[in-house]
Amino acid sequence: MPHRVAVLALDGLLPFELGIPHRIFGRSLEPAPGNKGAKLYEVVTCSVRPPGPVRTDSDYAILVEHGPEELATADTVVIPASYELGPVFEEGRLTEELAAALALIRPGTRMVSICTGSYVLAAAGYLDGRPATTHWSSADHFQRLFPQVRVDPDVLFIDDGDVLTSAGVAAGIDLCLHLVRRDHGAAVANEIARRTVVPPYRDGGQAQYIHRPVPEPQFATTTAARAWALGRLDRPIQLRDMARQESMSVRTFTRRFREEVGASPGQWLTQQRVERARHLLETSDLSIDQVARDAGFGTATSLRQHLQAALGVPPTVYRRTFRASADTP
Repeated sequence: MPHRVAVLALDGLLPFELGIPHRIFGRSLEPAPGNKGAKLYEVVTCSVRPPGPVRTDSDYAILVEHGPEELATADTVVIPASYELGPVFEEGRLTEELAAALALIRPGTRMVSICTGSYVLAAAGYLDGRPATTHWSSADHFQRLFPQVRVDPDVLFIDDGDVLTSAGVAAGIDLCLHLVRRDHGAAVANEIARRTVVPPYRDGGQAQYIHRPVPEPQFATTTAARAWALGRLDRPIQLRDMARQESMSVRTFTRRFREEVGASPGQWLTQQRVERARHLLETSDLSIDQVARDAGFGTATSLRQHLQAALGVPPTVYRRTFRASADTP
């Protein structure tokens, strides 16, 4: 049976965010010739009330044909942002209507928020003692309202196992692609990204989108250095070599890189090498030692350590899981 995703539409919702789960999950298919495989997810939109119109932040409403009972059938519940959260946003407490709807969710259901949908998860207690993120402009308010949550305002999304939160708006695409990648592997997620015309994995975090009062000159970028590094991930890459591609000092390059990407050059290189290793494990028959060399980790031990840290599984388990999925007709 397809994995069932219920998207909870609240008054004041942003139509763009409401459509993200349908676009990403709804178009995810089993690998098959001609991309004609069966759907991997079933996506349904529901309201906290019986079927009827739900207000948006635009000049139109959306007719939602399912009530809160759909939440009881979901394997994953996604809560997009809303501009009319009322006491949830102001006091950190659920309305009776929303609390009754969330009470229908089965234990163990995966919970996901997009942007300020995290306020709902926090008010319901799902984020107590856990790491979470939200839109950068709301991060300080979110932390004050929910001091029991470990807020990270710099990342695009946080995966804490059965509870996942994303930053603002388009970061919901990053999170949904991450879930497809986690559930079915990079090949399926990459195909959805191509069809959606978005990058399968976006570098850095929210830091690159926060307005800075005194911006650096626009011509000083690190794009060429990143392109240079991506073309030679299988070889040693020194920070000074990356800085040389932009004719910058190491100190200036490091500062500019973090401002643009939201991560240090070393963190970014590790992320890219992990993604290269995942791709090779899923799509090739190379030995683990060769995958480690081609991804730039050098040894199987180093690859194992980095993959375990990033994904929670060693290379052999990752390959067995996702090669089996990709080889299924």
